Amino acid sequence: MRVDHHFHLEEGPYSTGWLQRTARALAHVNGLHVQCGSDQPLPNSLQWIQGLTLLLNKRLEQGCFSPEWIQHYFCEGAKQGIGHYGLVDHLYRFHEFRAYYEKYMILDGSPIGRIQQEWLERVCVSSIEPFLSVVHQMKQEAGVSLSLGVEVDYFPGGEDELRELLSHYEFDYVIGSIHFLDGWGFDNPETQGLFKEKDLVALYNQLFNTVKSAAASGIFDIIAHLDNLKVFGYRPDESLLLPMYEEVAHALKQANVATELNTGLAYRYPVKEACPSPTFLQVLGRAGVPITTSSDAHYPDDIGTLLDEAEQLLDQAGYKEIVYFQNRSRIFTPLKLGTGGFTNG
Repeated sequence: MRVDHHFHLEEGPYSTGWLQRTARALAHVNGLHVQCGSDQPLPNSLQWIQGLTLLLNKRLEQGCFSPEWIQHYFCEGAKQGIGHYGLVDHLYRFHEFRAYYEKYMILDGSPIGRIQQEWLERVCVSSIEPFLSVVHQMKQEAGVSLSLGVEVDYFPGGEDELRELLSHYEFDYVIGSIHFLDGWGFDNPETQGLFKEKDLVALYNQLFNTVKSAAASGIFDIIAHLDNLKVFGYRPDESLLLPMYEEVAHALKQANVATELNTGLAYRYPVKEACPSPTFLQVLGRAGVPITTSSDAHYPDDIGTLLDEAEQLLDQAGYKEIVYFQNRSRIFTPLKLGTGGFTNG
């Protein structure tokens, strides 16, 4: 069965770029990107943009926590042959967890602090309750196999606080991710200049030590996109990272924590490579670390992107099955090989 176990509904900042990307998704899911019949307006005509504007207004009025918006993901996913979905959202989107982020992020008067203050203000926009409510509704009504999850930023030293925060909610699975090192959000395009000041080998070692701590915490079912520090292409020779890969694989196996082959960086970021790298994936496969597949889609027209290539990579790494989660329990399903082309990123 094909699995996409990590996709999102949206996130800010709510820029003109976000507006354009949302409009593009709406054009796609409503068939406005091609002229399918004589009764449809010509793409990029005045009539076409008027219709798209109406769809965009409706989307903004309803918000992303609406059955109609989520159903677009399932309709597009069906075209990709997806049999199980995992719907998550970032914890930083929700007011209930804002103080957790404020405690561990750099939010001072420095240039990085000011950028991150503005970012948090623009992305932390909702209570978690509408998200939980609509996903529970879709689990009952959508007619698809669906798991409810949350993607949680792990900060060393914040384990007890995080456990207490998460204890108030029931999820099918909890994804742990590393987007911050010493409070610096390294995947924010506006802060990437800090890479130039860093010793990259030491920085990757810090990332992987943080991953190992996250795995040992017992909080997470999955650790996401293990080597996402490469997001903007800042990476040392991979031979220098191989001992770190081995240590991470051992830590995940010892903690009985799964990971994912996440295609998001391959189609959305400058590095143009999935997480983990093909070499890292080989190490994980030899260690027998359980794994799932994820597009990390943030819009319905991205659901399932590059899963064909992901499945080929998993097969080459020796994987015969992948996992997904229901009620915090791991379920194995045979690896399904797609028919798409194969790339190394």
